[in-house]
Amino acid sequence: MRRFLENIRVAFQSLSLNRLRSFLTMLGIIIGVGAVVAIMAVGAGAQSSILENIQSMGTNLITISPGRERGGGPGGERFTNASDQEEQIVAGELKLEDYKALKQKAKLITGLAPVISRSSSVSYLGVNSEVSISASTEDIFKLQSYEIDKGNLFNSSDVANSSNVAVIGQQVISDYFGRINPIGEIIKIDGQNFTVIGTLKTIGSNMMGMNQDNVIFIPITTAQNRLYGIDTVDRIMAQVQDKDSIDQAIKEAENILKQKHNILPGESKDFEIRSQTQMLNTVSSVTNIFSITLSSIAAISLLVGGIGIMNIMFVSVTERTREIGIRKATGAKNRDILVQFLTESIVLSLTGGILGILFAVLISVILQRFIGFNTTFTALSIILALSFSTIIGLTFGIFPAMRAARLNPIDSLRYE
Repeated sequence: MRRFLENIRVAFQSLSLNRLRSFLTMLGIIIGVGAVVAIMAVGAGAQSSILENIQSMGTNLITISPGRERGGGPGGERFTNASDQEEQIVAGELKLEDYKALKQKAKLITGLAPVISRSSSVSYLGVNSEVSISASTEDIFKLQSYEIDKGNLFNSSDVANSSNVAVIGQQVISDYFGRINPIGEIIKIDGQNFTVIGTLKTIGSNMMGMNQDNVIFIPITTAQNRLYGIDTVDRIMAQVQDKDSIDQAIKEAENILKQKHNILPGESKDFEIRSQTQMLNTVSSVTNIFSITLSSIAAISLLVGGIGIMNIMFVSVTERTREIGIRKATGAKNRDILVQFLTESIVLSLTGGILGILFAVLISVILQRFIGFNTTFTALSIILALSFSTIIGLTFGIFPAMRAARLNPIDSLRYE
């Protein structure tokens, strides 16, 4: 143990004699480790934020979407996943009748809300901009846990009568009304008058980074009959009793919609049903692949740093040839010389790894403060960074160390 500590002390002493050269040698390791750890932190932070956002909506939610043409076989057919080639989907539509059929027949679904999402021109007292319009029934607020701040939410009567009423988010209040109480005010959506009857508490951004406070909720029938002139819906949100019943609820909803759409056994569906759990798994896979790919690219600089360490260790061996001869003449064995130079290489690389982690922390602080990226450091990323630093030092330091150990002591003493 004493010899090990002595080797480390001598290694730091040797590296401190050429501080600038040692730092420049470590620079590749610092940048490589810093980039890898920072990318992993950004990836973990993004994954955490997205998963938290999805989970906040509830893991017992399912989304029913119309089939869409996205390439593939004839008729726009596509596979829902690569492992299940029997489940094909063709282009189709969802309507309020589908929502009503599910509401009437589904036993495992406890909440339903059809949704139409659009971006429309909204104006008030000379202020005019694009705002996200979310049209649905009164159940959407309970289904997605929206909370009323002031006024009232629209109700089933407003939906049945296609009333021109609106419930607005906090960003809309800030942009259009400032300190004015918006309740009872008239806004124009695509040129039509709507009365603001309520405001929502702050919601925040969704998993796609969109500001959910910059939204206006209106009855879905109003959107269909008076704004957009359509009879379809973009999706149907459904809530299941509990997450253990999701698979059964999806099967139940499929059977109801197949019957409603007159889809015979063996025919392709014209709708798609996805659960929040599936979305969680998909997001986790995508962010993991993203982080691994970028980290692999950044790790190339670690190899460059390793080559730099090997070069500088060869230079060090040449400069200290006479020292090596003296040590061998006074009893040092080849193994002692090998361990000493290998220790110096590992110390150089490991110090660069530690500085790289500090560099990654600095990058993360800058990203959080000035760009708003959420970063999360994990013990795994730090352990991997330090492990790779040690391996780089060991791998690229072995050849210079072996060269130093094999030097002939007589020739070394004569070296000038």
